[in-house]
Amino acid sequence: MVMNVDMDARLADMPIMAQRPDHLDAATFNIWRRARGRWGHPLRLDGLGLKQMELILCDRYWVCVDAFQHDCPILAWVDIEDSGRSSLHEPIACNLNYYHFAASALRGPVLKAMQDCLSERLKAES
Repeated sequence: MVMNVDMDARLADMPIMAQRPDHLDAATFNIWRRARGRWGHPLRLDGLGLKQMELILCDRYWVCVDAFQHDCPILAWVDIEDSGRSSLHEPIACNLNYYHFAASALRGPVLKAMQDCLSERLKAES
């Protein structure tokens, strides 16, 4: 797990191909919160088994980037609405920004890889 520089400026400057309302599964989000509590944020996850794709996770956004293309965003979960959350089992509303024409095919695999990676690392440190 490697720390990363701030992506705010990059996301603000990058043209969005499409934006859709989305949600983050509660189990995935809860693992992120545990990892964030242990290691802080932002977190950078590599070695996800998705070729050159890496994830940058912080409170404001989760971004899948192409590490071989200077961290060019591929897709990003933004506007994550976790404030005032009253239960741990309900999904978390957000928006999903697409920066690449084939990004929709990565949504599921990226979230699964993130959950698996964080679960393994948390388990290894327990």
